[in-house]
Amino acid sequence: MFPENFLWGVSEAGFQFEMGDPPGKNIDPNTDWFKWVHDTVNVSRRIVSGDLPENGVNYWELYDSDHDLAEELGMNAYRLGVEWSRIFPRDTAGARVDVEIKDGRIVRIDFDEKVLEKLEALANMDALNHYKKIIENLRDKGFKVIVCLNHFTLPIWIHDPIVARNTGLRSGARGWYDQKTIVEFSKYAGFLAWRLGDKVDIWATFNEPNIVAETGYFLTTNGFPPGVRMNALNALKTFKRVLMNMIVAHARAFEAIKKFDTQRADPDSSLPASVGVIQHVIPVMPLNPLREADSHASRFIRNVHNNLFVEAVSSGWVDKNLNMVRDGDEVEKDLNGKLDWLGVNYYTRMVVKGRTSLLAKLLMGIRGIPEIMEGYGLTCRARDVSRDGRPTSDFGWELYPEGLVETLLEMSRYGRPMFITENGVADSEDRLRPRYIVEHLRVLEEIVSGKRVDVRGYFHWALTDNYEWAQGFSMKFGLYSVNLNTKKRIPRKNSVETLRRIIQNRTVGAYDSFSRRV
Repeated sequence: MFPENFLWGVSEAGFQFEMGDPPGKNIDPNTDWFKWVHDTVNVSRRIVSGDLPENGVNYWELYDSDHDLAEELGMNAYRLGVEWSRIFPRDTAGARVDVEIKDGRIVRIDFDEKVLEKLEALANMDALNHYKKIIENLRDKGFKVIVCLNHFTLPIWIHDPIVARNTGLRSGARGWYDQKTIVEFSKYAGFLAWRLGDKVDIWATFNEPNIVAETGYFLTTNGFPPGVRMNALNALKTFKRVLMNMIVAHARAFEAIKKFDTQRADPDSSLPASVGVIQHVIPVMPLNPLREADSHASRFIRNVHNNLFVEAVSSGWVDKNLNMVRDGDEVEKDLNGKLDWLGVNYYTRMVVKGRTSLLAKLLMGIRGIPEIMEGYGLTCRARDVSRDGRPTSDFGWELYPEGLVETLLEMSRYGRPMFITENGVADSEDRLRPRYIVEHLRVLEEIVSGKRVDVRGYFHWALTDNYEWAQGFSMKFGLYSVNLNTKKRIPRKNSVETLRRIIQNRTVGAYDSFSRRV
């Protein structure tokens, strides 16, 4: 069985859920993603769907009733996203801080409450107070709250994706490409810790920083900003620069949160501020385990996608040359020990083969080029079966619950408590979701009850349908569907009842026969 103190919850992100009030008074136009999805070039090229977030599910106003739905499911935790652009719609560079740079990298950012007071004068306090109301509403209903500071979006004054795209990153507000963003993010993190610390004990700096760096700057065909087209060598350099800036930003934000959140919100919390990061983790399997090129390709992607960021903020080792060897000059002391817990977002697997390339070795220092195999994991036909005969979602993602075991065992090497911070399926007809829930939670129950890993909670993605980035409203992840005209929440009854009973019984056991039937 799952432990009595196990956390059961759902996750949400501001940009994907908040907007949608009919009069439009709560629209937040001040993000890079808002500008990105409204860009006519992106729409005409089908880089984005043409759906607009201002027509969304209106969590900003309907949070109380959504929290009631989660409470009826038996949940006791909620992961909430705060939009940086709502708190600071204007540039905060005027609130100056002390920055130390060593070998071209920011190793220290220091500021005091006087700086926070200046930030308060720049902040949208109405937005901050509204987030306070949302958090207080959750706490009044008995939920443990995790606050995530950044889920993909950036204020437009930090990142203008259209200018960045059109100039090839040569001008404009360039987001995580520039170290300025590290400084401003640290100030934002410190400000929220100062103002919300009495209500929040569990913080996440980022959601999926690896996805931001990869899909925005390297694999630029997934509709993420800024989507600058460049050759493979320059794309790899840019990816490494962006990811390194996000690693440093996490470390400096970790320090700021610890400094300004010194009050326990809950008496059972081990720390006033427990600071983690949420990582997209995917088990990467060689197409042919006996072929060295395939095995190397799988190890390379696991290192870059799953481990590089987490390793850096755990031990200080940054694998700068991506050779999977801990070279002496790659350990950065100011990054070491900047992680209290780890969030794991798990959906499916990846299968790869390796293509040997002398050019890749000479120019990029890697032995070969990994090639993602279609028909497995994320690259299947929608509402079909994978090459292994497994069902696939509306997104074309393969049902692969056993990959969760490999994922958790892999990430347990860092010795931090873990939460499953996202797990779910795009399934508008609710044909696959009940099975998805049962089979993933059965795997999780086995590994948790056997005490093989330290997993302390499960957060489903998502309570309601939402705005799925470049795909708009087409991908339905919700336990509840949403009529976008009326905003009415409509239960997907099989999934709602399945998850509710598992939470209530603290075990999947009762659903053994059910899962085989669906």
